[in-house]
Formats: sequence, structure tokens, C-alpha cells
Amino acid sequence: MSLLHTPPNRPTGKSVQLMTTCLCDAFYSDVAKATVEILDFLGCEIELPDGQTCCGQPAFNAGDWANSRKVIRHAEKTFSGDKPIIVPSGSCAAMIFHGALLAFEKEEDLPAIKAFGERTWELVDYIVYGLGITQWPGKFDAKMTFHRSCHLRGSRSPEAVNALLTSIEGVDLQPIDEVEQCCGFGGTFSVSFPNISEKMGELKIENLTACKPDVVAAGDMGCMMHFGGMMDKQGMPYKRMHIAQVLRDSLKNAGKL
Repeated sequence: MSLLHTPPNRPTGKSVQLMTTCLCDAFYSDVAKATVEILDFLGCEIELPDGQTCCGQPAFNAGDWANSRKVIRHAEKTFSGDKPIIVPSGSCAAMIFHGALLAFEKEEDLPAIKAFGERTWELVDYIVYGLGITQWPGKFDAKMTFHRSCHLRGSRSPEAVNALLTSIEGVDLQPIDEVEQCCGFGGTFSVSFPNISEKMGELKIENLTACKPDVVAAGDMGCMMHFGGMMDKQGMPYKRMHIAQVLRDSLKNAGKL
């Protein structure tokens, strides 16, 4: 059994805080916009705390736990209160409710960090299990594959994504081989071990595109950046979309946004 799991008894409700993540800020601003549009469509009251930066994962993965703790503490203070924290990234969400606890060793630090993690939801996880929505009222005529990132392992997000995508009119969600296979990014892993990372990425791309899909979807922007860059370098024509963009665009196609 994976050590990674979503926290039980997380807060629900439609008044939420949104963590847009550093990758949204630097590369994928439309994913943040799509997330806001989705949550607004669902009737959520969205708070975007000032001063948010990063979840602390880059330093944590690099072994620089001292600086990772500084970033985590900043995030925990920035997202104060008791509202659900929504994150359009499986890796950032998992870092907050799983990795952050590993980064701290002193008992006096753990209650606040644990409470921070227990308020955190990955976006689709929140839609399905927090709000109870399992049918998505959109339309999107496309053959699609979905990349299940490593950080979704042990959580219920993959099942949530599958429920929403298969409920969208027109979506033909195709299974892929080696569904649990990593894309090879792993943040600093791709820098430290570029040859291994590239081979892993090539295998993931082969599996994701075997059915010649119209869209390759994912819930992690780091993964999208990694295998998307490799696809572009190889001149592959497959469109990549974050799950938030798929949900948002399907609502637009159905005339609901």
C-alpha cells in the first residue's frame, strides 16, 4: 500500500482558498484561470491569498529540507484559516498533505503542518468527493488519454478524473498501457539524471499516444511541461491540456460558460 493517501475528514463547503502554484505563475496561467472559472461555475466563493509562492516541493526533492521547511511554513501562514485549500496540481497537493509532514522533525511543528495538509484538496478530488459532483455537464468531441502522475498514486483523484471525463458528452477516454509509469520528470531528477529521464519520458509518450488521441490530458503541470516539451521537440501533433482546461472548455462547448 502506498504511504501517500488523501487525508480523511477534510473540510468541504464552497468558500475556498485557491493555491495557483508556481508553475501556473511561471508557465500555465491559463490553468489557474480555468480553475477559477470552474470553481465559479460551481458556485464557490474563491479567496486568492496574497503572498503565496510555492509548496516547498523543489527544495524538498533536492534534499534541502531546511529551506523546504521555510517555504512550507510560509505557505501554511499564507493559507491561514479553516477553509478548504484547492490546488490544480496533484504533486503540490500531495506535497502539502504528505511531504510536508516528512520535512518536519520537531513534534511542536507537526500539529500546524498536519492541519494545513488536512485542509488541502487536489482540484478534481475536491469536485467529486468534496462537492459530490460525479457528472460533468460539458461537451468535448475528442479522443483523449489521461496521464496519471506519480503524485496521484494512493489518492482517489484518478477515479475522480475518470468519473468526470467519461461523463462529458463526446469524450472518448482511451486506456493506456503502463498507466502507473512515471513520465520521468521528477523535478530535479530530470536535471540530475537526464538520460534516464528522457528514456522514461519516451516510454510514457509512446503509451499516451499509441491510440493517436486528439488530446493528452494531465493533472500535473510539471509532467505536462516535461513530456510536452519532448513532444514538441519531436514534432508530435498531439494537443496537451490540463484537466481544468478540459473541464472549462467542455462547459464553453456546451454553452454553459
